[in-house]
Amino acid sequence: MDQGKAQGSAIGLVWLAMVSTQLGSTLAKSLFGQVGPLGMVCLRVGLAAVVLVAWQRPRWRGYSAPAYRRLVLFGLTLATMNSCFYLAIARIPIGVAVAIEFSGPLLVALFHSRRWLDGLWVGLAALGIGLLSPLHSTSLDGVGVGFARLAGVAWGLYIILATQVGREFKGSEGLALAMAVGGLALLPLGLASAGQALLHPRILGLGLGVALLASALPYSLEMAALRRLPVTVFGVLLSLEPAIAALIGFLGLGETLTPVMIQAILLIMVAATGIALCQPHRSAP
Repeated sequence: MDQGKAQGSAIGLVWLAMVSTQLGSTLAKSLFGQVGPLGMVCLRVGLAAVVLVAWQRPRWRGYSAPAYRRLVLFGLTLATMNSCFYLAIARIPIGVAVAIEFSGPLLVALFHSRRWLDGLWVGLAALGIGLLSPLHSTSLDGVGVGFARLAGVAWGLYIILATQVGREFKGSEGLALAMAVGGLALLPLGLASAGQALLHPRILGLGLGVALLASALPYSLEMAALRRLPVTVFGVLLSLEPAIAALIGFLGLGETLTPVMIQAILLIMVAATGIALCQPHRSAP
C-alpha cells in the first residue's frame, strides 16, 4: 500500500474511532442510573480487557523492566482517564466534557511544537475552557468541570504513553495488557459502587457494548492510525471530537448546549486545529 492510501485508511480509522467512542459514552451515560459512573467504567475497561486479551493473546514475557513500568503506567492512566471522564459526564453534557478534556492533547501538541504562533492557539483554547467554567456558564456543575480537567491531564499522558507502548509491544498487545492492568485497578471501585448489579445479564450485555464501542474498538483503531498518520492530520481530526460528542449527546440523550457553551467548544476546536497545522509535517512518534 502506497503512502497516500495508507494515510487515507488511517484517517478513516480515526473518524471511526471518534464516532465509536462517543456512541459508547452515550450508551454508558444512559446506564449511570443503574450502576453509577464507577460501576460503568469498571465494566467498560474490564470487559474491554477480556475482549482484547482473548483477541490479541498477548505475549506476557520477554520485555524489559522499563517497558513493563510504562505498560503499568499506561494501564493506570487508562483507568484514571476513563473514571474521571465518566464522573464528569454524570454532571455535565458529554460535548462540554470532551471539549474541556481536550486541554490534555492540546498541551501535548504544544509541547512538540516550537512556533510562536502556537501562543495564539493556546490563548484561544484557554478562553474556550474559561468560558466553560462555572463562573461563566452557571448551568455547569463545578465538580463535573473539575473531573473533566483531570481527564484531560490523563488523556495527554495517554497519548504520550500510547506511542511509547506502541513501539515496544507488537501490534495491539500493549493495549490489551494495559487494559487488563486498568481493569484490575478499577475492579474494587466498581464493586464498591455497584455491587451485584454489575453481574446482571442485561447490564453485562450493555456493558460489553460500551466496552467494544468506547474502548476496545477505538483504542485499537487509534493505535493503528498513530503508526502511519502525520501528527498534523491526526491533530486536526481529533479537533473535531468535541463537535461529534455534542451532536451524538444531543441525538442520543437530548443534551442541549447554551450559546456560550457552543462558542467555547468552537474556540477549542479552532485552537486544536491551529496547533495541529502549525506542527512540523512528520509522522507520529
